[in-house]
This record gives sequence, C-alpha cells and structure tokens, in this order.
Amino acid sequence: MSAVAEREVTTADDRGALAKMVMGLFDHWKLSTEDQAALLGIASSNRAALSNYRSGKPIGTSRDQYERVGHLLGIHKNLRLLFPQNRDLVYRWMTTRNKAFDNLTPVEVVREWGFAGLLMVRSYLDRARGI
Repeated sequence: MSAVAEREVTTADDRGALAKMVMGLFDHWKLSTEDQAALLGIASSNRAALSNYRSGKPIGTSRDQYERVGHLLGIHKNLRLLFPQNRDLVYRWMTTRNKAFDNLTPVEVVREWGFAGLLMVRSYLDRARGI
C-alpha cells in the first residue's frame, strides 16, 4: 500500500474514532437527536448521519464539521478540568441555563448562533480556565 493510501486509511480510521467519541459525549450530555444534529451542523432530519457516526463511520468530511468536533471535544476537556470532582456537572453543563448566555443553555446558544455559538461556548470555558 502506498504511503498516501495508508495515510487516507488512518485518517478515515481516526475520523471514525472521533465519530464514536463525539456520539458518546452526546450520550453523556443526554442530548436529543435534534440537538446532536445542531451541534454537528447537519440538518435535524439527517438521522442517518447520526446513526452512521454512532457506528464509527468517519465524521468530519467537511472542514466545518471537523472543526465542530474539535470544539465539542475541547468543551468537554475544559469542563473536565474545571470540575474534576463533579462528573454530574460536567455532563449536565451543556443543558443547564447560564446567565453568561442570557439564561440560555450552551446547546441553545449553538442552535441559535451556529458555529459562532459553538465558538462562544468554547471561548467562555477557555476564559474560565484562564487560557
């Protein structure tokens, strides 16, 4: 197998692992199918894509989606570092109303503002961590 073909397989495998990771994260966050789709920037009617990702099919075929997954995993990392002793809060935070977001939940911010909302949530947590 050529080096290029090997790299493409690895990349697809990596994106499959990312898909399973982010879908597991959505399970921990207890998100509806509609919210999962919104966070990934896909149509809420595209349940087939969510099912594919859950089974490990590669995610992030577009740069937008790949970056969204990175920000979602970054949000989770920030939450784990901010609340190391409170796993319940780590998993509940995305669906809890927050004064910093005009009393919207972080998920609602992303639903309303799209990618910019995702960046708002990530930046908020980055600042809370002092980075």
